This record gives sequence, structure tokens and C-alpha cells, in this order.
Amino acid sequence: MKITIKILKRKGCNIIFFSFNFNQTNLNPNLNSVPEIFVFIMATILAFTNQKGGVGKTTSAVNVALSLAVTEVRTLLIDLDPQSNATTGLSDLFEKTNGSIYDVLLRGDGMKDAVTKTSFSHLDIVSSTHDLVGAEIELVSVMAREYQLQKALRKIRKNYDVIIIDCPPSLGLLTINALTAADALVIPIQCEYYALEGLGQLLNTVRLVQRHLNEKLEIAGILMTMYDSRLNLSKQVVEEVDGFFKDKLFKTYIHRNVRLSEAPSFGKPALLYDANSTGARNYMSLTEEILQRVS
Repeated sequence: MKITIKILKRKGCNIIFFSFNFNQTNLNPNLNSVPEIFVFIMATILAFTNQKGGVGKTTSAVNVALSLAVTEVRTLLIDLDPQSNATTGLSDLFEKTNGSIYDVLLRGDGMKDAVTKTSFSHLDIVSSTHDLVGAEIELVSVMAREYQLQKALRKIRKNYDVIIIDCPPSLGLLTINALTAADALVIPIQCEYYALEGLGQLLNTVRLVQRHLNEKLEIAGILMTMYDSRLNLSKQVVEEVDGFFKDKLFKTYIHRNVRLSEAPSFGKPALLYDANSTGARNYMSLTEEILQRVS
């Protein structure tokens, strides 16, 4: 067995990177080796965002969070979307929520008190409720309103390796809070004709946040979702995105998959609903790629 240890510095925190070479492993009978293990000293915060709805943003956030937890990365998923779809997508993994992100942002509750444990020891969630619909208006009068989420995360950041924020499909104050608190962004784009519409507005917002609120914010990657290799349109959209973003485009595409669409109705991520499905395998591959990029 060969072990390599590197100390990587990123955004004011250290990430310890271990590289292992095994002949055999008991972690997964289908794997011949465990190529990499990451140990985070302080959580990396990833925001999944796109102001266009229906692009697979929440599906990606939920499935990446579960994939991280399965690989024993301490993960917190924050549902910042008033539609509460991420909360619903994990509802089979917990009985009752302790609080909500609304209580943290508007009522002054501690983030620690709002965390709900799931049946996976490495996965927690801060749920959303429909009360969050009015949060955009309520936050207007709050002092330092753009920093409320960042401030709330400070006390619990050391308890996790990765914190994932599922942003609402808008560029309002909730999304601005997420961008201000985040280290990096994952931007899902649907393989459809209108996929790139509004993307310029999102990128302008990111640049403004970098300039005035969070200079260390970066784009971890662009994620192509609902990809269908049988359609020329999917290939054309990927080519166009690749030409613009180049190395920012994730090599993993999320293919159209019936199991992936069915899983949320059972309150489970795809990996628990059908671990052998294309969608589950896509997200496991994506998770490995994300870990490579944020290190």
C-alpha cells in the first residue's frame, strides 16, 4: 500500500489530501481501488445556483450531498429555496425537522439549532419552509442583509467537510446571501435551446458579488443536465457551453433518466432509490470530480 499526503491551502483553510493505492478494498465490491480520500479541516461551501428553474439544480444538490455522505464526507445540505424541494427530496431520511433556514435568517435562531440529522451519519440538512417566500422582502430592512447566511455558518463550519446550498431560482437576496457565503459555485445548465438564456445575468451577478461582497468566490464548474446522447440538440448545447466556459465544464453529464425523475416522489436521492441507475452513477462520478476541483 502506498500513501501520499499533501497539505493544500484554499481560501484560508487547509485541506489534507490522502492518496491511497490498494490491491483490494472492502468498501465496495465493484471497486478495485480507492484512489483518493479528502479530509477537510474546515468546510468548503458550494452553492448550486441558476436563476432559471427546471434545470436540475435541486436534484443535483440533493444527489451530490448524499453521494458525499456515502463516501463519509461530513455534509450539510441547506435548502434555501422557498419551494422546499430539497427538503422533500430527503424526507424519507428524517422524521421531523428541528427548525428551518427561515428561523436562522429572520428570527435569529442559531444554525446549530436548525440542523436536522438524517439516517445517514454523515448527512445533515437545514430545511426550508414556505415562510421563506416572504424572506426577500423581510431581509431588505435587515442590517448587513447580504451577510446573514455567512454569519450564521461561521459557528458550524468546522463541524462539516462540505456544505451545499440549494439556491432559489432567482437572483434575489436569498441567492445573494448564498453567493456571499460560498467558496465556489456549481451552475447546472439544461441541454435545451433556452439553456443559455439568462446565464449572462447570473455571471454579471457573480462578478458583482466578487467585486463587492465575496472576492474569493469562484465557479467550480458548469454542469450539463438532462443530456440525451441521441439528440443533436444536446450535443450542440454542450459544444456551445464548452466553447464559452472551456475548462469550467464538468466532464460528467447528467443523462435523462426515469429513475432520477421518480426518486424525489419517494423522498430519496437516486442513489438510494436505484443505485444502479444511470442517474445515480452520474452523480457519483460528478461528486468525485467536484472533490478534485475544490481541493
